[in-house]
Amino acid sequence: MSAPLFLVESLPAGSSFTLDGPEGHHAATVQRLRAGETLILADGRGGSAKAEVSAVGKGSVDVSITSRSQEPAADPRLVVVQGIAKGDRGELAVQAMTEVGVDEIVPWAASRSVAQWRGDRGFKARDKWAATAREAAKQARRSWLPLVAGDPDCSTKQVASRLSESAAAFVLHEEATSRLTEVPLPSAGEIMLVVGPEGGISDPELQAFEDAGAVPVRLGAAVLRTSTAGVAALSVLSTRLTRW
Repeated sequence: MSAPLFLVESLPAGSSFTLDGPEGHHAATVQRLRAGETLILADGRGGSAKAEVSAVGKGSVDVSITSRSQEPAADPRLVVVQGIAKGDRGELAVQAMTEVGVDEIVPWAASRSVAQWRGDRGFKARDKWAATAREAAKQARRSWLPLVAGDPDCSTKQVASRLSESAAAFVLHEEATSRLTEVPLPSAGEIMLVVGPEGGISDPELQAFEDAGAVPVRLGAAVLRTSTAGVAALSVLSTRLTRW
């Protein structure tokens, strides 16, 4: 089994470090790491360091740094505009997309989104998506944390503006004739993918996205849930871009 990953604000400059706080508690109390075991420290911005546990305290572990590395930012960059879904479906989508390598998730207030992120509720919901992405990134041993954008969500107009500035933009739609496995992909820049909520994407929304340069695409004959469509599409893109 690979070494567990713990996130820190910044990587230690010296050869020794004490991991404390929530991450230290998790390492010492939940995972019960012992002296001599290996772990990974990551700053969420591509930097990581392998370390060996030298001592375990109450809610903290002392480690010795054994090696360091810096992973460059992904290019092309994969950005998913995820229609806000009800219940835990949005969080399930965020978790799975993070595990397969999404670089940014944009919460979208689609016209058919049942859940509405208004006021403080919206910021709390967006923060919950960010926390879900953080934990999924740790589980996947990712040195880059995906960004969860939005303030706290984005309107259709804002999404269309973002699509118009991307290197390539695609909208998952069940009536599309083009396949995501066949459309041309850029070698650099942002590749954006729009995933609708449970009720799908409305005709005016689809038209706005097409006017912004997005291409409607489909994955196959089956119609996927909003919680699985994004991860399926990212799997296709990751394979085509030789990330996988």
